[in-house]
Amino acid sequence: MTAFVKASILVAGLFGLASPALAQTPPAKSVPIDRDILHVQVILDHLGFGPGVLDGRGGQSLVAALKGFQEAKGLPITGKPDARTLQALYPYRAARPTVTIALTPQMLAGPFVNPLPKDPAKQAELQTIGYRSVMEKLGEMFHTTPAVIMALNSPTTMLTPGTKVVFPNALPTSRAYDAKYRPDWTATLNMLNVDAKQPQADHVVVDKSDGVLRVLDANDKLIAQFSATMGSSHDPLPLGTWTIKGSDYNPKFHFNPALFWDAKKGQQKEMLPPGPNGPVGVVWMDLSKEHYGIHGTPNPETIGRAESHGCIRLTNWDAARLSMMIKPGTKAVFQA
Repeated sequence: MTAFVKASILVAGLFGLASPALAQTPPAKSVPIDRDILHVQVILDHLGFGPGVLDGRGGQSLVAALKGFQEAKGLPITGKPDARTLQALYPYRAARPTVTIALTPQMLAGPFVNPLPKDPAKQAELQTIGYRSVMEKLGEMFHTTPAVIMALNSPTTMLTPGTKVVFPNALPTSRAYDAKYRPDWTATLNMLNVDAKQPQADHVVVDKSDGVLRVLDANDKLIAQFSATMGSSHDPLPLGTWTIKGSDYNPKFHFNPALFWDAKKGQQKEMLPPGPNGPVGVVWMDLSKEHYGIHGTPNPETIGRAESHGCIRLTNWDAARLSMMIKPGTKAVFQA
């Protein structure tokens, strides 16, 4: 990394994250964080080239995000934060890598579901498939994980209103969401720190070889890109050209065991309640290919690593952002 990244690091005091709320789940193990890498991730996240979770660590999602940014800027596609790429990122350096925020009652509010049952029949009995803990919610709010929050702070901070905590800087530049959205969806966008200003897609391309979903304008210029999980050996990505029919915000999920190769014997059809930890996360973008869609996930750290049931899975915050870029009728090209 060059000096510009190092010089722009926000030096934040260390706090901690132990409280009664944390006792609901096993403590998150702290992870090493390279603040130079985190700064690059934060800038890319702000620009719409999603690097996956903001964790200050290298990996395939960061490489893919850098390649997307380089393509959009007409740079040599290296997938590395080389000199020309850092020069192109320099104008956006105001997006500091971390931000210190005083916790509010709203940030700490549930409902929380812990333990979260795995059986669809048990999940169907819930009012919501919500976060397991405050820490899991805070992780999604700031496009990261509980372990990263632990590493940016210390193990002694109480999760109480007014406590100052350091997070990756996922804060949006605008929260002026479209008035046509339902109040619950606006609240979800606000909670996930999704920027109200998004470019508009002409079409999207899901590329199996790169493991990304690419958003393009009418001139085929890349305007956004997100790491994605797509298909498996049991449910391969349905190659071809499809249409995005529309978006279902904070959706319920119809579990049909006949559509899941790994469904257990005796399982019945169930209607699962909405919630960020539901099978499709916070949004379902329905495709003209029956039973297929683009959607969120309860496990953002697995994007690009785990398999899916044929659908295209993004982090909840990237799925929410994509849903603002597309409209009914947007073309979706799936290729190997």
